[in-house]
Amino acid sequence: MRIASLLAATGVLLSIAPIAAAQQQVRIHDIQGGTRVSPLAGQRVVGVPGVVTGVRGFGSARGFWFQDSEPDADPRTSEGLFVFTGEQTPAVAVGDVVSVGGLVAEYYPVAEGETPETTPNQSVTELTEANWQVSGKGGVPAEVVGPETVPVEYAPQDGAIDKRELEPQRYALDYYESREGMSLRVDDVRVVGPTDAFRALWITTKPEQNANSRGGTTYTGYADANAGRLKVESLEDGPFPAANVGDQLRGSTEGPLDYSRFGGYVLEAARLGEHVPGGLQPESTRPQGDDELAIAAYNVENLAAGGDPAKFARLAEGVVDRLAAPDIVALEEVQDNTGPTDDGVVAADRTLQEFTDAIVAAGGPRYLWRQIDPQNNADGGEPGGNIRVAFLFNPARVSFVDRPGGDSTTPVHPVTDGDRVALSASPGRIDPVNEAWRDSRKPLVGEFLFRGATVLVVANHFTSKGGDQPLHSRFQPPARVSEQQREQQARAVRGFVDEVRAIDERAKVVVLGDLNDFGFAPALAPLTAGGALVPLADALPPVERYSYVFEGNSQQLDHILVSPAIIGDYDIVHTNAEFADQASDHDPQVARLQP
Repeated sequence: MRIASLLAATGVLLSIAPIAAAQQQVRIHDIQGGTRVSPLAGQRVVGVPGVVTGVRGFGSARGFWFQDSEPDADPRTSEGLFVFTGEQTPAVAVGDVVSVGGLVAEYYPVAEGETPETTPNQSVTELTEANWQVSGKGGVPAEVVGPETVPVEYAPQDGAIDKRELEPQRYALDYYESREGMSLRVDDVRVVGPTDAFRALWITTKPEQNANSRGGTTYTGYADANAGRLKVESLEDGPFPAANVGDQLRGSTEGPLDYSRFGGYVLEAARLGEHVPGGLQPESTRPQGDDELAIAAYNVENLAAGGDPAKFARLAEGVVDRLAAPDIVALEEVQDNTGPTDDGVVAADRTLQEFTDAIVAAGGPRYLWRQIDPQNNADGGEPGGNIRVAFLFNPARVSFVDRPGGDSTTPVHPVTDGDRVALSASPGRIDPVNEAWRDSRKPLVGEFLFRGATVLVVANHFTSKGGDQPLHSRFQPPARVSEQQREQQARAVRGFVDEVRAIDERAKVVVLGDLNDFGFAPALAPLTAGGALVPLADALPPVERYSYVFEGNSQQLDHILVSPAIIGDYDIVHTNAEFADQASDHDPQVARLQP
């Protein structure tokens, strides 16, 4: 009996239900039942008939799917089922008519620290310890999934939904569960999530659903998870298309429906449609005018000294050509000089030197930088990497006002300097010992002068969404446990802004960076409450507010907010997130301001 199986490709630990001694002859729909959990879990079955629709012949979770050619009339009960054979490739082929026996099990893909009882992931009904006989050849038609097939409403909001009777005509997650293991087909579908390192991409079956101008599907609110999204992998251990958002899989993509903790329901394609590029190109923004202060934010994804020179070169090209060499760049995820080596090093001067050198090599200005080294392993991110935020600035266009006293633990405060607001230390960190910043990057504040005007810039990288339950969770609505810390962080930044405006109501303040949450998220509401800060992305249509693509949803994690005294324009420069080949997983953004 398989008690547990470690999937080498994903590190997922799967557990099964206990064995009962009874054996019975049933059909697949009896095993699947009308809920997510099989009514026969833990029981042995014999003589289950069906036709093989897909074979997974690689990895440590090998097996095959088979489907009943005589379905029942119940829309809740799936007619497909996976047979797990472990690391042994099953001796079957698509089209084989089989009779299968084995143990009915519910497998919960769990992450480290989870158990089948606590994981938010759905279970997969499977047969283990299986035996089968092949009696001939046959076929079953794949169910065609089109724009109207999957309900728009994503999931019932009833808490734990494992044993809730499925309503496949009302909820998208129930529809997919009622087709678990069955062969599905999609025709002429658009890619909405680029190919990743694990040979997977995302398509939409609802091409009009929250479609943005570049071919993606935008996540515009918790009430609309974009039910048309579906992950696609291949059952062939061979070439896989390097697809970008807006590309197409022309013709039919067909295979059994599986479930993974990495994205939820996934079409395991025995046949992939033809990859047709959509021609999407990286964007470039316009240069700033002489009287415009260009400020950008760019998450450079674990940039470390001695890293891949091609990454440095592409990120530098992005700053120079895509962002038109902004006057100030707030960087996130700058690692220390030894990268992920956990050796106590916290300095990042070599990392920043390599990057600014790469910018010069790309034809850009000689940027200077300011940052504060964190305490070792105190700011989260990759262990040993000591990621932090940092400022680059072009001294030919803007001046940085250096004031001593800023370090990893000393809080910065606004002070009066003659007739203007200034900083007690520049650069400085906002309330760095506040519990809100536990295992998270501390905001960096810098005092800049542009054409005689003082501008206070706050660079941020709020805590990640790690630990939140996924959209496809078996607990609905999903718990967003990380929101509480981001809300505390937003309040801390807002407190600093309020201090500034108490000294000078018309002070020029820019708050920007990777806030790791959506513009509609309540965690970010403290920043904008009462009009203290204006989110520049609000000038864009909701479907165009995105800087990141996750599980087929284009979404906004990066933001620029300004105090009401500042006017200007804003651009999210789509250069990375929509592409299979990317220098970072985030798109940069830039604001051209007239302070």
